[in-house]
Amino acid sequence: MKSEIFIETPRLILRQWQLSDHEPYIALNQDADVMEFFPATSTRDETLAQIGRFTDHIEQYGYGFFAVERKDNHEFIGFTGLSHPRFESYFTPCVEIGWRLSKPNWNHGFATEAAKACLEYGFDTLGLDEIYSFTSVHNVRSEQVMIKIGMVKQGEFEHPSIAEGHFLRRHVLYKANLLSRI
Repeated sequence: MKSEIFIETPRLILRQWQLSDHEPYIALNQDADVMEFFPATSTRDETLAQIGRFTDHIEQYGYGFFAVERKDNHEFIGFTGLSHPRFESYFTPCVEIGWRLSKPNWNHGFATEAAKACLEYGFDTLGLDEIYSFTSVHNVRSEQVMIKIGMVKQGEFEHPSIAEGHFLRRHVLYKANLLSRI
């Protein structure tokens, strides 16, 4: 059974999650390199619960963290999309853009390609005025994607879901807005 496709790029399909995505996403979330800038890797049950939240968000809002599939080999490689952060901060509520790809799919431009398409989808299809992104100040790779897709640094903040004193608590905050695209 094919899942609903939300976005296509030259090399990628961003779609609703499928049962066949579960095992590769569990492996992705257990990869220490992929999860380097998160407090911990995720267990099987945590990952399955996360997929459920992703799927529910897409069904409720018509967008979310979409499963990403390569067109050349139909391989699931992770997620990219738009969602609502589940924590409170001075910039929430908001819509965030985020991504997480399996390590063999790093350094091919997939994160940038998918994220750029998601920004366009958010502004052109969903009519959003602004979209945020954030990551640990140590996650230079993701921050580079934010810059490549035209987001502008707004500053830094302490992530309220990460314990005080934890080396990942300090985050960079980026924003793209509709007016800056015109």
